[in-house]
Amino acid sequence: MSDLRDLYQEMILDHQRHPRNFCVLPDATRQQEGYNLLCGDRITLYLKLRDNRIENISFQGSGCAISTASASVMTESVKGKTIEEALALFEAFHELVTGQVSPGAGRGPRPSLGKLAVFSGVREFPVRVKCATLAWHTLRAALEGRQETVSTE
Repeated sequence: MSDLRDLYQEMILDHQRHPRNFCVLPDATRQQEGYNLLCGDRITLYLKLRDNRIENISFQGSGCAISTASASVMTESVKGKTIEEALALFEAFHELVTGQVSPGAGRGPRPSLGKLAVFSGVREFPVRVKCATLAWHTLRAALEGRQETVSTE
């Protein structure tokens, strides 16, 4: 368990200091705003969708280390995936950090979480779950074509 905790801390700090895909995506086909009222995290997510696939994804914003790291790893994890694959990954990640099975769960095999698995420790800190899931809820809203700003409240 200590090794996973060390990996978690190392990965969070690396992605917080050097977030991947942290830029405006000028040719984005969708843009979505997200806000975590509790912590003050803000994110703007940019997606370029083509043929039901996430061709490119990026984000900008400000937030705590967990929020930034989660957004960074998420962009790496969903780039190139179909919308359905990305939504299934959302469900699996949400279940991982909350410990609760989502209503959409059970539709086919669970996707591999890969390096997202290090976020499993977040569930030990319920106040940080919203930080870890903000980018993911923002992604889901963008994929579903919603227009309103996403809030974790």
